[in-house]
Amino acid sequence: MNLPKGPDSLCFDKDVFMKDDFDVDQFVSECRKQVQLEEMREDLELYYKLLKTAMVELINKDYADFVNLSTNLVGMDKALNQLSVPLGQLREEVLSLRSCVSEVIQAIDNQLSKQEDLQNKKVCVLRLIQVVRSVEKIEKILNSQNPKESNSLETSSPLLAGQILERIATEFNQLQFHAVQSKGMPLLDKVRPRIAGITSMLQQSLEGLLIEGLQTSNVDMVRHCLRTYATIDKTRDAEALVGQVLVKPYMDQVILEEVVKSSPNGLQMMYSRLLDFVPHHCRLLREVTGGAISSDKADTVPGYDFLVNSVWPEIVKGIEERLAFLFNPGNPDIFYERYSTSMEFVRKFERQCSSQASVKRLRVHPAYVSFQNKWNLPVYFQLRYKEIAGSLENSISDGLGTAPAGSTFHLKVSEVLWSCLVRCWSDKIYLSPLAHRFWKLTLQLYSRYAKFLEEVLTKPTAPEVPKEPVRPLPSSASSTSSRTSLEDGGSESGSPTSLSTKQLVYIAADVQRLQEQIPQLSEMVRRRLEALNFTNFSVVEDALIDSKACLSGSIPSLNTRMTQHLTERCCRFLKSASEVPRLYRRTNKDVPVRASAYMDNALRPLHQVLTDSTELVSPSTAQQWLRVTLCDCTQRYFETISEVLSSVKKMEDSLKRLKQARKGQSAAATSGTNGGPTDDSKIRLQLALDVEYLGEQVINTTKYDCTLCPVFSVLYYTLTHMI
Repeated sequence: MNLPKGPDSLCFDKDVFMKDDFDVDQFVSECRKQVQLEEMREDLELYYKLLKTAMVELINKDYADFVNLSTNLVGMDKALNQLSVPLGQLREEVLSLRSCVSEVIQAIDNQLSKQEDLQNKKVCVLRLIQVVRSVEKIEKILNSQNPKESNSLETSSPLLAGQILERIATEFNQLQFHAVQSKGMPLLDKVRPRIAGITSMLQQSLEGLLIEGLQTSNVDMVRHCLRTYATIDKTRDAEALVGQVLVKPYMDQVILEEVVKSSPNGLQMMYSRLLDFVPHHCRLLREVTGGAISSDKADTVPGYDFLVNSVWPEIVKGIEERLAFLFNPGNPDIFYERYSTSMEFVRKFERQCSSQASVKRLRVHPAYVSFQNKWNLPVYFQLRYKEIAGSLENSISDGLGTAPAGSTFHLKVSEVLWSCLVRCWSDKIYLSPLAHRFWKLTLQLYSRYAKFLEEVLTKPTAPEVPKEPVRPLPSSASSTSSRTSLEDGGSESGSPTSLSTKQLVYIAADVQRLQEQIPQLSEMVRRRLEALNFTNFSVVEDALIDSKACLSGSIPSLNTRMTQHLTERCCRFLKSASEVPRLYRRTNKDVPVRASAYMDNALRPLHQVLTDSTELVSPSTAQQWLRVTLCDCTQRYFETISEVLSSVKKMEDSLKRLKQARKGQSAAATSGTNGGPTDDSKIRLQLALDVEYLGEQVINTTKYDCTLCPVFSVLYYTLTHMI
């Protein structure tokens, strides 16, 4: 039934109502994705009207048929009753015919089964006949040369014997085929002893002729024997025979423990003699089987690979049985030499293979896999891991010692780290099967060094104890001879946990140096991985970038530690500003004309850090240390002077009140003998001179404009207005 077509503007397809799996909820959900519910309702009402109109038109079109429907059905039941009897008779006849046909089909199937069984038995008989004929034919060939001789092979020439064996092998191959197909037949059990005799004779003859052919270098004899072996599907027996007769005696003479231990190059000499075996003793076999370049491909015997199946197993067997000490990883240096020499021997042996297919067969051979697995590489790596990681840990436990002279680094631990990184990929350490392990160790070394720096830089230091207590100078006159010299921070503290300025500079310089040498390490790793046909170097680069970022993570802590260290050393002298009032209170000293002597020492740490960091760290890093230190020192110096001025102000106010109370009594403590500047004025003037001198020294020493420091500006402004 076809529904009437509606307007194209409808939000639904009319055919969806005719689907068997029509669902109202799904229909409404789909329509709501396109229009609103009211618009959908209007479309449904419109289409409903179209359906009603179409139904009325259909009824009007077939109205006569609808009216005559009941009239046409009158008498239909009688007609149906008349048809039921003949239909029943027809059904019985069909069932009877079907039963007869089934019986005939069953009889035919039985005959076909018997015929098939007879055919199978006939085939078995023919196979048994063929087996007997093959046995008789082989026996006839053996006795055809001289019926009086028990074995004609003994009187035949070698070439003739080879031809006879090929004929026998061809027939023997058919004999084996038919014997396998006739397995379980009684007649086969009677013929089996004769088959066993033929098999034994054939194998013995083949072995004898092959050995004779190899000993006499008779190419035709060897070719006939190998073809015969291939014909009877016994190529592996031929390869095993060559291994026992030709290869094993040579290996017993060459693979000896005395030869290996006779000299430092004993192992290499032994491998050289093993490699000489193929060109000197396998030339004939390679020529016959097509393994030699000069061999005639048209006259070669395919299916053999004596290097893989004869030579290599005997080599591995001899090494594993008589040179088991080679695989001992106890001494990693000796193990490395033995392994490298052995793998070089394996590569040279692979080059002697006749084709890439032969190399692939060699690499999946059980003897090859066994030889590779004998080398305990995980144990070797663990020993190297202890050496490399242990040396770094020992250096870390020694602390921040100075690197030896001539090193590109300044701290011993940094020198050891780079040495460990290089050792991971050096010729005497690195082994290609362990590339993934050495790569992981490389990243671990970087991480351990970064962790060490983090521990050193974030570890709380013991309170600094100066060698001598800081005392105020006896006068405001600055004398070079009276200024105390400041030693490096390593000796300024009595605690071993304190870091010196030089050590902090060395850390910054070494971190920068290590980051600069990461491309060199990346190139070193790239060369090693390219030899392994590794191409995804972006992973390596990303990992090294992460290691570089890991090293950079210690820089903020280093900067903080450096600025704190410099600030403490500078402020140790700047605190002497609190002693200025005692120099002028009731001492009747002259008006100060120059800065206090302690101001010279206050900048000594900045001089030192500039000297120590020259050509070690970037100028921007040194300037950053100085800027932060000056800001911190000025802030603390400002707090100290503020306390001093506040104390002076309080003392001055107290004396004024006392003066007013005494009314006219002389205040010797606040005025000079001739009515000159007061002691408080001298104190303020001395502090102003100190601040001005500090600003000049900052500009002259560090090229840093102290007026840019807000705290310094506030300090100078405060003193100017308080004098």
